[in-house]
Amino acid sequence: MSEHDEVSEHAAVSGARRAPGPLLLGVRHHGPGSARAVRAALDEANPRVVLLEGPPEADALIELAADEDMRPPVALLAHVVDEPGRSAFWPLAEFSPEWVAIRWALEHKVPARFIDLPAAHTLAWGREEGESEEAEPDRADRADRSVRIDPLGVLAETAGYDDPERWWEDVIEHRGAGAGAREGDAFAPFDVLGEAMEALREVYGTGGHDRDLVREAYMRLQVRAAQREFADDVAVVCGAWHVPALRQRTTVAADRALLKGLPKVKADMTWVPWTHRRLSRMSGYGAGIDSPGWYGHLFAAADRPVERWMTKVARLLRDEDRLVSSAHVIEAVRLADTLAAMRGRPLPGLTETTDAVRAVMCEGSDVPLALVHDRLVVGDVLGEVPAAAPAVPLQRDLARLQRRLRLKPEAQERELELDLRKETDGGRSRLLHRLRLLGVEWGEPVASRGSTGTFRETWRLRWEPELAVRVAEAGVWGTTVLAAATAKAETEAVGARSLAEVTGLAERCLLAELPDALPVVMRILADRAALDADVGHLAQALPALVRSLRYGDVRGTDTQALAEVAAGLAERVFVGLPPACAALDVDAADEMRGHVDAVHGAVGLLAEGRGGAEGRGDDTRADDSRADEPRAGIRGRWHSVLSTLSARDTVPGIVRGRAVRLLLDDGELGQEEAARLMGLVLSPGTAPGDAAAWIEGFVGGGSGGGMLLVHDERLLGLVDSWLTGVPGDAFTDVLPLLRRTFSAYEPGVRRTLGELVRRGPGPRGSVAATVSGTPGFAPDLDAGRADAVLPVLRLLLGLDDADNADAQSDDNDADDNDLAGVGR
Repeated sequence: MSEHDEVSEHAAVSGARRAPGPLLLGVRHHGPGSARAVRAALDEANPRVVLLEGPPEADALIELAADEDMRPPVALLAHVVDEPGRSAFWPLAEFSPEWVAIRWALEHKVPARFIDLPAAHTLAWGREEGESEEAEPDRADRADRSVRIDPLGVLAETAGYDDPERWWEDVIEHRGAGAGAREGDAFAPFDVLGEAMEALREVYGTGGHDRDLVREAYMRLQVRAAQREFADDVAVVCGAWHVPALRQRTTVAADRALLKGLPKVKADMTWVPWTHRRLSRMSGYGAGIDSPGWYGHLFAAADRPVERWMTKVARLLRDEDRLVSSAHVIEAVRLADTLAAMRGRPLPGLTETTDAVRAVMCEGSDVPLALVHDRLVVGDVLGEVPAAAPAVPLQRDLARLQRRLRLKPEAQERELELDLRKETDGGRSRLLHRLRLLGVEWGEPVASRGSTGTFRETWRLRWEPELAVRVAEAGVWGTTVLAAATAKAETEAVGARSLAEVTGLAERCLLAELPDALPVVMRILADRAALDADVGHLAQALPALVRSLRYGDVRGTDTQALAEVAAGLAERVFVGLPPACAALDVDAADEMRGHVDAVHGAVGLLAEGRGGAEGRGDDTRADDSRADEPRAGIRGRWHSVLSTLSARDTVPGIVRGRAVRLLLDDGELGQEEAARLMGLVLSPGTAPGDAAAWIEGFVGGGSGGGMLLVHDERLLGLVDSWLTGVPGDAFTDVLPLLRRTFSAYEPGVRRTLGELVRRGPGPRGSVAATVSGTPGFAPDLDAGRADAVLPVLRLLLGLDDADNADAQSDDNDADDNDLAGVGR
């Protein structure tokens, strides 16, 4: 007997137990119970072809599902060829019925085909929707308000359930693996579900999914084509909602009429990695499942799901240093079984297991339970696709760099510490910065906890499936990451609207090490800086520009041109800032205070950089004062600007107060002079609002002003005396400013200030401060207490060891010279 005769005989035997025609297997997308039932039905029916709901353009990609490097969850990605940002995903997990059907077909060497509407039409539909919403927003709102039913929700409500997930678990998932086959009919679940959907469609029609009529017409045409080739040995795996439509007796002409005139675009398709977390979103064909990790567990551990689940939870909690013993696991399983019996459920579901975990393993706390939900119930599993999958050249170059730099994409968020002095870490930094410039936000730079030096970087990494689309979009800029980042940086520089955008781009080019783009950006930066007369724009641009100078040494980049532009920009800010600060309203004054702070920080960095450059001259015997000249020059000019701002009555109080504070911090203003200026401002002749603004500038903004008041008797006394003397009618006007100022202090600082004010000024001198035990009013440092700290600081900084080593080295040198008979 030939193989074809054996297949036909087997189909005839199995066909006696089901209606003639194609085998329609209506499933719930990403349902593990449906996946097990599909495998059992395919084993029973043994069809000669398997048809699947999905875009036909993916037929050529089905063979890749058998590749050993393919690990779900994965997704079919379709995008418009000349517009990669217009895309669509069809995700598949290991517990998806479609994935099980694909694997069954490949294992049995049976052809598998997708029969849904082509992605070329689906993506074109999306484009038309966007255009129609822009043209007719009212019509789009009416479409959004159209009622779309949830078939499972309606069936659950009819059965008396308030949760569709619980109904699905009780009816389908808890049947167990191969339950239909053991009962003698592997097709029973699909027959029952198909009848239920037929009843729903008789009542609700399309259920608000009007475009399903077009999709189902295309599916019927493809099923007819398969029947002409394989007779009734055809299995169709599709959403249960479509089964009644595929059973309809319609004419070919009627179906083709529905498809006539559909818009179309040119689309490409490939496999991309997916995550369990993304399966919980409403994307693709009805994903939106709340617990993909739990579903994956049900599919993989169908024999003893509760016991194995509790074991997973215990392992996770132990890894987080929580005490969980075997007794906890046993009691949690018993409690879950008891809860299921009390609630009349056939087996414990996710609700029962969660309640048991909370009560037994988490001791009633929702904090560790949130970790269980995030890591296990949802999960961070990231799929993998083989290298043979179609990809744009940029994606292939990115994959090559990821392998070379040993930087593997992971779905779980993690921090990466980089030492830029190491070649591999430097390459990782360049790659992440270039990807950010291309809009591929794989990594986000965060503050480093280990070091503040420029040779350290800390990144927070997390790979999202949508980044594959961003990579495809970035492919228009070039075929490699370097070329694409360079081209995009040059284009962004030309199209930048503000000077701050260009300076920010210059910083990003330095971080990404784009030597070909940096000259273009610098030329545009110099031109923009020369033409822009707005001091606010110049002040916004200067900090980013000066920060960029810090990266030259560790990255080996020539920043001479950048330094010249930064110095010129700083000089223009120095000249234009005093006139720009005159006659500002409240909001503009607060914004200008921010500009002053930013310029002050930039001047410090610029002075350090220029001082260091001068200090590294060829003549190592040059006097140390040569390195201080440029530093003193630019700092001195900035201090002159601050002095001018602090003395002008036309400058808003918040800016004047800030200028005095910066001069005090830099040691350019003595404490006596600062107290005198504060006394003048807080005198009765000054308007309360202006005085409050001056105080906010001086001690506000989270700049350590609270500690300044804690440790300085005169300043706190002046503020206290002024505040108690403000008239009642003016107090309500200055109260918001004072609240904003003091609310920025840490709770401990506010508490200490309140205690000091309540106690009042004490005797001056170090003795009183020592006896009080609380930081008190004292104008100067307590020399005795400061001297007591010095030995500890020397020990922490290792200065004593260094001095001892130098002394011992000198002694050894003297002994060696004496032995050698060398005179001094």
